[in-house]
Amino acid sequence: MNLQQLRYVVATAEHRTMTDAARSLYIAQPALSRAIRDLERELGMTLFARSGRGVVVTAQGRRVVKLAREALDAVGEIEALSNHGGVSDVELRIASTANLEPGLAGRLLPAYAAEHPGVRVHIIRCDGREAVVNAIRDQRADLGLTDLPVPTDLITHPLERQEIVLISPPGLDLPDPVPMTRLDGLRLALPARGSVRRRELDAMFGKYAVNPIIVLETDERNGWLNAVRAGQASLLWYRGMAEQAARAGLVVRSLEPAVRRVIAVVHARRRLPLIAQDFLATAEKGSAA
Repeated sequence: MNLQQLRYVVATAEHRTMTDAARSLYIAQPALSRAIRDLERELGMTLFARSGRGVVVTAQGRRVVKLAREALDAVGEIEALSNHGGVSDVELRIASTANLEPGLAGRLLPAYAAEHPGVRVHIIRCDGREAVVNAIRDQRADLGLTDLPVPTDLITHPLERQEIVLISPPGLDLPDPVPMTRLDGLRLALPARGSVRRRELDAMFGKYAVNPIIVLETDERNGWLNAVRAGQASLLWYRGMAEQAARAGLVVRSLEPAVRRVIAVVHARRRLPLIAQDFLATAEKGSAA
């Protein structure tokens, strides 16, 4: 067995069809099918079984796929070692929700870059928690920064608890903190209907029996802020974003009772590349400071 065969196995398991796997590997589908059959004969076991137009991983195959992923990760880590201390082409990909990206760029990345100047960090901006999860599952990102909860197939490393605050245009007659009951009839800009974050906010409104007036429904962060700046609505957002709002002349108030969300670094259940392990250590060190 060689590294090329390991890549074939992993790609087939991830894509579940020989055609899609071959496309991702830039080889012909018959060549991939032939390589998988040759490997199965070499190992004396069936790794994939036909299912409709695709394939499913067998019980023996699941173990082989797991070990193949670990082997490929280890090879990638070894290759990165030679460049790890200096200028290199090593890239760390981090998926982040738009709400949390400023905190990532403003606090975590400078600390990481100071210790690892040879690593480029590519931030993958995601519309929400679901998009972060998908970026990790699709292996477009090594790590993700999002609020919890996330599906149990991901590993979480909680960093901090961020308060949800009310951001309003100036001149609004509200106390600080704002009782939940005062959200009843308040004009709000909210995430799009059907999104995870919207469902969570709707559950909170139901818990406290309040019915805000929905002025805007969008997952675009700038749309929320523009509505608040124009005096059209208020916005429920993270305390970590309050400084940006205050600079824009908006008013930030706490809620009563307080609402907090756990922010975490998340990743797939597999061995992390060395550069990702280093970032995680930097993030956890910062959260403990």
